[in-house]
Order: sequence, then structure tokens, then C-alpha cells
Amino acid sequence: MTQKLILVLNCGSSSLKGAVLDNDSGDVLLSCLAEKLNLPDAFITFKFNGEKHKVDLSSQPNHTGAVEALMEEMKAHGLDSKIGAIGHRIVSGGELYSESILVDDEVMAGIEKCIPLAPLHNPAHLLGLRAAQSIFKDLPNVVVFDTAFHQTMPKHAYTYAVPQELYHKYGLRRYGAHGTSYRFVADETARFLGKDKKDLRMVICHLGNGASIAAVADGKCRDTSMGLTPLEGLVMGTRSGDIDPSVFSFLAENANMTIAQITDMLNKKSGLLGLSGLSNDCRTIEEEAAKGHEGAQLALDVFVYRLAKYIGSMAVAAGGLDALVFTGGIGENSELIRSKVLGYLGCLGLTEDHEANLAARFGNAGVITTADSKAVAVVIPTNEELMIAHDTARLSGL
Repeated sequence: MTQKLILVLNCGSSSLKGAVLDNDSGDVLLSCLAEKLNLPDAFITFKFNGEKHKVDLSSQPNHTGAVEALMEEMKAHGLDSKIGAIGHRIVSGGELYSESILVDDEVMAGIEKCIPLAPLHNPAHLLGLRAAQSIFKDLPNVVVFDTAFHQTMPKHAYTYAVPQELYHKYGLRRYGAHGTSYRFVADETARFLGKDKKDLRMVICHLGNGASIAAVADGKCRDTSMGLTPLEGLVMGTRSGDIDPSVFSFLAENANMTIAQITDMLNKKSGLLGLSGLSNDCRTIEEEAAKGHEGAQLALDVFVYRLAKYIGSMAVAAGGLDALVFTGGIGENSELIRSKVLGYLGCLGLTEDHEANLAARFGNAGVITTADSKAVAVVIPTNEELMIAHDTARLSGL
């Protein structure tokens, strides 16, 4: 084991993943997952030496509480003194950053400047950065941007049909997100299938509380569903995804809502939460839908239908479809969502292998379509933390 380990912090809109990795071997020495952040029943689960234990975060059910709990756990295992560098996932670097970079005051200011492009995430990332800087004062911090992978999109894919002076003056364009995950999953899918990624036309579905989809051909991103901000695209945990922009004027005139109120609603009160009236957690939605809850059933139906439509459009962007890939918390673990999506895709020649779909859960990769399908659908667990660790070690000279 190397004496210089990498601590990776990956703050999502309602979650925080943390991991201490040996970059040489890829071994994870300590990991954690904080879930249901900003909900009363928030908690964080730690795994060390194969043993798990859960810590309640109800007294401080936010990202700061989760980071503090992680730091205490590291100290308890004597790992804090062995950390050589800290890597952070950042959703949006706008056009300021096209690749990973060492953190300094200017970079912190740049990430803050990009908050309007990722209003749920960038503030959470900054919390993680500041917590790490305060505890490990002499260690380098590296930020890895989810927008970087999508810089290979052709201009016709990232350009909005608005006056182009808005792009030139303000950077109004599509940026995408989840790029760190897509980088890993594209490589891993090719390895799993025994193919060269340059020979695969992939549509990758990263499904979690934040959800997106990307078309990858020749190993490069050709299009993705998220846009200027992570609000565009698929239905998500609390985000609406695609919606008529005239909703703003409609609600302003008829509901006396301000732009800020509407933006907050579309980002934090819509999606699965808004449709179901219950929760943004897909597990809860599936459980309640099975019991006959109409709101939960509607949330599932809208989520799946929108995703299936996007898969068709991304197959066009990729120039065809060789592999449909499911990843992320929902994509890796919900056989129900995958089954419902594949049910729509018979027109593309995909047929579900039910038993294989059931088996491909809880970290298990696997092909979930029948042998006679025209394209293969596969579940590939993502590992954003490992990608972040590699970039962090390289840029910090470890």
C-alpha cells in the first residue's frame, strides 16, 4: 500500500460519496455514502474492512454534517495522516474549465461563479472543498469537472437556437453533466464487452437523483441531455427536466410566482417528488407504486417514458446503437426501471432477459438483453471516485 492515499469527495444534490483510495492498486480503504440529505431521516453509512455501520445525521442533515462525519471516521481509523491529496467532483466549470485542475483561490472563485449553472451541486461542492481545506491545511486539492467530458460535442449539439450574441457574451450553451461517470463507464463497457470503445456506439444512462443520458461514439461524447444547467433533460428526483420555457410567464401571470420561485420549484420540488407528492427517492416511489399509489405510479410512468424517448434520440446522435448502458444508483439497482424502459424499446430490437436483469443488481455488471437482440443492454456500475483519484494523483504529483 502506498503511503500517500487519495481522499475523494463527491457531493451530489442529495447525497455525498466519500472514499479513501490507494491510487496505485485502486483499493478502497474506507468508503461512505450519505443519503437523503436535506431530509429529516438523513444518514451516512461507512464501510471499513468489509464492515458497515450507519451514523444518523438528523442533527445536521446536510452536506456539512456528512463531511464532518466522514472526517471523524477517518481519524478513528488513523487514515487522516496518510492522505496525500484530496480530489473533488465538480458538476459545472462552465467554459472556465475544460479539464481537471489544482485548487487555488482563483479556482474557488470560478466554481462559485458557476453556481447559476449548477445551483443544487456547486454550493455542495464548495462545502466539501472548504471542509477539506480547513482540516488538511497543507494538502493539495484537485477538482474534476463533470462538464469536461462533453467538450467534444459538436457545435450543432451544444448550441441553443437563440441569438448567438447570448452565447458569445454570456456563454449560453449546453454543457452537460455526469461527465466523470461517463468517462469511466464508456471505458468499462468496452472492457466488459471485449470491444474497442472506438468501435462502439453507446447510449449511456446515468440514473440517480440527478439523471442524464449521453451518446458516445468513437470514445467521445456526441450529445447529452443536460444543458446550460442540470435542469434540462430527463425527469429526476426533484428536477422537472425538459419543460416549455413559457411556464415562466404562465406561472408569473396566473400564479403570481417570481422567476426565483419558479426556478426553485423546477429544481427542488418537481420531478419524482412533484409528480408523486411523496418523495424524490426512487426506492420509495417504487414501493408505493406497488401498493397502488396513483401519484407514485404516475411518477414512474413519466420517468420511464421520458427516458425511453431520449434513448431513441441519443441513438441518432451516436449514429446507431451497439450498447445501451445503465449506470448510477437507479440504473444499477432498479430492475423495474430497466424492465419498463426495455419494454418501450422493442422498436429498436431490444428484448429483456428477465432473469439476467434481476441478477444485475447491487454492484453486479451484466448483459440484460436476450442473445437475439439487435443491440446489447448492459448494467455497468460506475466509479467516479476512481476517475477522480487518478486525476488527483496525476495533478498533485503523487
